[in-house]
Amino acid sequence: MTEVTGPVAKRILVTGGTGLVGKAIEKVVADGEGQPDEEWIFVSSRDADLTNAAETKALFELHKPTHVIHLAAMVGGLFKNIRYNLDFWRRNIHINDNVLHSAYETGVQKVVSCLSTCIFPDKTTYPIDETMVHSGPPHSSNFGYSYAKRMIDVQNRGYFEQHGCCFTAVIPTNVFGPHDNFNIEDGHVLPGLIHKVYLAKQSGSALTVWGTGKPRRQFIYSLDLARLFLWVLREYDEVEPIILSVGEEEEVSIKEAAEAIVEAMDFKGEILFDSTKADGQFKKTASNAKLRRYLPSFQFTPFRQAVKETCAWFSANYASARK
Repeated sequence: MTEVTGPVAKRILVTGGTGLVGKAIEKVVADGEGQPDEEWIFVSSRDADLTNAAETKALFELHKPTHVIHLAAMVGGLFKNIRYNLDFWRRNIHINDNVLHSAYETGVQKVVSCLSTCIFPDKTTYPIDETMVHSGPPHSSNFGYSYAKRMIDVQNRGYFEQHGCCFTAVIPTNVFGPHDNFNIEDGHVLPGLIHKVYLAKQSGSALTVWGTGKPRRQFIYSLDLARLFLWVLREYDEVEPIILSVGEEEEVSIKEAAEAIVEAMDFKGEILFDSTKADGQFKKTASNAKLRRYLPSFQFTPFRQAVKETCAWFSANYASARK
């Protein structure tokens, strides 16, 4: 918990508080972005099994939050999603329903949930925006996770229409940073590549990138996302979700991302692309026009600087970060 110096107006419960985004929010709050009337409570799966309705309700009754940032989810990279679509659907549906209903039952004033750009239709026009969430099936590789996340938007609208609840959601593009899941098999592309480059440099071997390197992504640094989460919690009052992303012009290919990591870690070896491995969705370019209408002057950390900081954190914390 954070220390509060004045009267508490907001008790903010962060589910998934020890993950990538939760740790980034905790750091941003600790570094001075928190407000005197806010008490921050970061919880993880050790505090409650959110797939269990009774445990979730007990967690809410224990901490009595006025506000919730809901980050907890079963997550994984492309290959884990392909293998376990049913598990991703069932676990996330249970987690989200339990969190939102406990928030409603205990009188939480506002909930901000975290979605993902993978919820958008596979066959679509670009850039995607907030109006297109439900306009077609998601990519088949992660349909379980994607549909479960879409249902948060459906529930938010339902709680607002039936009960007047201020429940909303954000849609970040590909998030990365310290405390990410750097597991090569199950993690997302950028942390997986960071781990691979580290190992290739240690062993003096070539770096093998899965896929062709051609797919393109917008990457958002977790600390930038954390600052935007605080703004959404305090200022954004729409039920409709909002995309939190760098601009379309900041999109990079997986090959370019790998090159940024290679540069940051001073890797001198050969780079190979294994085209027998699936590429996943080629692109999912998102518009941040809605965000820019609200925050025209928000400054994102330059991609290469954010990669450099993340690589430095991973190297310094390798023993724990590699798990």
